Order: sequence, then C-alpha cells, then structure tokens
Amino acid sequence: MKKHVKVSVCLVIVSGALASCTTADPTAYAGLASAQHLKADPSDRSGRIPYRYNSGANWRQYDKVIIDPVTVYRGQDNQFGKVGEQDKTALASYMQSQFTQKLRTRFSVVNSPAPGTLRVHLTLTGAKTTTPVLGPFSHLDVGGGVYNVVQAARDKEGSMTGSVAYAVEIYDATTNTLLSAYVSKQYPNAMNVGASFGALKASQVAIDKGADALLAQLRP
Repeated sequence: MKKHVKVSVCLVIVSGALASCTTADPTAYAGLASAQHLKADPSDRSGRIPYRYNSGANWRQYDKVIIDPVTVYRGQDNQFGKVGEQDKTALASYMQSQFTQKLRTRFSVVNSPAPGTLRVHLTLTGAKTTTPVLGPFSHLDVGGGVYNVVQAARDKEGSMTGSVAYAVEIYDATTNTLLSAYVSKQYPNAMNVGASFGALKASQVAIDKGADALLAQLRP
C-alpha cells in the first residue's frame, strides 16, 4: 500500500514538473495589423486558436492566392523565449515553404492581384524548441509517458517538445479588405516520439499541422 502511494505521489510530482514545461497560449499580439479585430473565440476548446476574426467570406469565390513572405514578429509581446535568430529564420523559411505547398493544392499561387484572389499574410509570433535529451526522455520515462498519454487524450501539448505560435491574416487581394484572421498555437501529438528528436523537429511538425488547418478552413 505504501509503495503504491509513493508511486502515485511521484507521478503527481513528475506530471506537475512536466506541465510547467509547456508553452504559454498565444495572445492577440498588439503589433498585428488585425489586432483590433481579433476577439476571443469561445468555441475553441482546444486552445489552438484562441483569438479569431471572421467576416463570413465565401471562399468559393476565390481560386487564386498571393502568399506574402513570412514575417518574424518583433513586438514586445512575442513568445520566442530563448529561441535564437537563426532558428527563427529557419522556422519562418520552413513555414513559407509548407504553407505555400499546401495552399497550392487548392489555389493557383500568383504574384499579382486579380478578381478572385486572396492574399495570405503569415506572422511567426513565437516558438519553443525541443529540450535536448529531456524531450525524448520524457516520452520514454514512465512518469513522462503517463503524462503524455493523458495529454494526447486531451489533445494537449506534450512535455518538453517544441511548438509554434503564429498569426494568419487573409485579405481580398484586390480591395485589401480583411476577410479572416486568427492567432494559433500548434504542437505535435503528445505521443509523437519522433517529433521529440531534434531541436526544431517538433516545431516543424507543428507548422505542418498549421498549414493543414488553414487549407481545411479555405476549402469550399
């Protein structure tokens, strides 16, 4: 009985420690062009898209897209923590590539505005790299494994692995009217062990998920 109690207490302590290693939720970043339009989204139970603006645009009217170069957010309310400039640049480049690749399956990617054209502006507002050694270990260790199983079931962030925060702003390219905007936080499934190897791997997986989410929103 005492042994069972000790194990339970240890798991609680480990879970608490691991929970403290997850990243903060994104905010309605003050430096975004769409900041004044963003409102808390009560329908978002996942916490992945806590702030959103939606004009009710009919995406069927659009078959072309201009994708602006990804911006790295420099506002004081950024959430990069200790992520260095080289890693920020690498993630922004990867984000540009992946979002363009995904949107190309739905739209013709163009460089000039014309009727039926969207303009998508992406801003990388925060990131967290995977903690070396501890990231993979937390998926293999008993305490960390239990924590990550629970997090995966709740569709929540795993322990000591990377994530990204970013903003998406979608405009009608010919009128420059804001049609939709949101801020999002993405991260791998908590049981994705492969994503815990390599400092940027989890952040890249998170970007992949973000690109899929945007494509799903824009499908007619």
